[in-house]
Amino acid sequence: MSETAVETEEITLTQAAAERINAQLAKRGSGIGLRVGVRKSGCSGYMYTMDYADEISANDGVFEGFGAKVVVDRKHLAVLSGTTLDFKSEGLNRMFRFDNPRAKHACGCGESFTV
Repeated sequence: MSETAVETEEITLTQAAAERINAQLAKRGSGIGLRVGVRKSGCSGYMYTMDYADEISANDGVFEGFGAKVVVDRKHLAVLSGTTLDFKSEGLNRMFRFDNPRAKHACGCGESFTV
């Protein structure tokens, strides 16, 4: 785990992830944070989903770090609990990275995982 990470109850944000979330929200001009979830898909079982969070419902968990928020529907926490969300720039590629201790195997293409 990055030494610049802030621990929360269920999801951890690195400073790089928080900066990217805030930059994207500023560019968009609205939003509360990043909504993260999973859906059944791919060759291994689950796939991460991301979207802008424009509202928070009673079923959502909200996790904060470095001034950014990640919103997760509580039904996804069984799969996402303990995950660290990071943002990496590698050459021309820029992407969010999930370090999920519950993910046991990933498919060859890297798009899906099993728990």
